Amino acid sequence: MVIAIQPGKSTIGFIGTGVMGLSMARNLMKAGYGLIVFNRTRQRALPLLEEGARWAASPAKAAREADAVITIVGFPKDVEEVYIGEKGLFSAARPGTLLIDMTTSSPLLAKRLYEEGHARNLPVLDAPVSGGDRGAREATLSIMAGGDESAFHAALPLFHALGKNVILQGGPGAGQHTKMVNQIAIASGMIGVCEALAYAGRAGLDPLRVLDSISGGAAGSWSLSNYGPRILQGDFKPGFYVKHFVKDMSIALDSAREMGLDVPGLELALKLYQRLVDAGKGDEGTQALFKIFQE
Repeated sequence: MVIAIQPGKSTIGFIGTGVMGLSMARNLMKAGYGLIVFNRTRQRALPLLEEGARWAASPAKAAREADAVITIVGFPKDVEEVYIGEKGLFSAARPGTLLIDMTTSSPLLAKRLYEEGHARNLPVLDAPVSGGDRGAREATLSIMAGGDESAFHAALPLFHALGKNVILQGGPGAGQHTKMVNQIAIASGMIGVCEALAYAGRAGLDPLRVLDSISGGAAGSWSLSNYGPRILQGDFKPGFYVKHFVKDMSIALDSAREMGLDVPGLELALKLYQRLVDAGKGDEGTQALFKIFQE
């Protein structure tokens, strides 16, 4: 049985208040949910605390009072620590508490968390998101969920406070596999965006005019329309970190190899983005790939 989730009545634990998490947590508060937050760096949660959220000293302490807990952290090892660690969610959550991991993480880990949660009567969903910092701010994220249908329906009030395109993709791990599909599509697409804008500049064209011409045609894409202007303005602030994209692509590549699938576009993108990390640019936004083509 899953604890019912209702705005104005339910308390949500929220773990991870980074670029995406801060805006997502704020949107839950706007929707009427009480919020208990934890972040490894308390300073990054201060805006939410000033707006009425309560602080928890650990994931376990957030879970004790919560009807549901959402996690969105950095890497699979962080997810594992938040759920399974000594002060993790599994150690303290009440039976029926809905646990939703919205980190982009390993499909295998998602299945493991589901199974360990099931043994404790704790429904677990993997529900990574797409839409970047703008989608998080504007509550227009795409949410790709994996897990039991009953848990998914219980989570819908929360998902609808965070996003517009919310789909149950299948059983545990299916959300993470779908996010890998998303990241593979973005990886090669970002190469095309950056190469195209580099070409426009080298040819002596006005890149903004070029964007006006091509963004509404067959070359158009979300990345071109949203990241193209940022690139041309020299804005490489993270809507999504390079280091996290490298993590995502590495997971996708490992999963593809396990399935015997050849993904040369993904391999090239990972190689190029790894160059950015090696150059100390892992904390910049994914549009910083353009810098490779300026070298």
